[in-house]
Amino acid sequence: MDLQEKIVLIEEVLDVEAGSLTPETLLADVEEWDSIAALSLIVMLDEKFEKTVSGAQIKALVSISDILAYME
Repeated sequence: MDLQEKIVLIEEVLDVEAGSLTPETLLADVEEWDSIAALSLIVMLDEKFEKTVSGAQIKALVSISDILAYME
């Protein structure tokens, strides 16, 4: 899975417009980033990448790049 495919997945989880996110996008600037989006992200990382992410790890996320790091 390439970088753009991963960003598309994140856009779907956050329910934002396609093409609106880049690795540099700060989560604080994403209006849709809330507790429901965080839970959706946890589920997606578990189902698609078999990664377990804790609440503390989610709270530490600052940018889309941080999410991408968990998708490696």
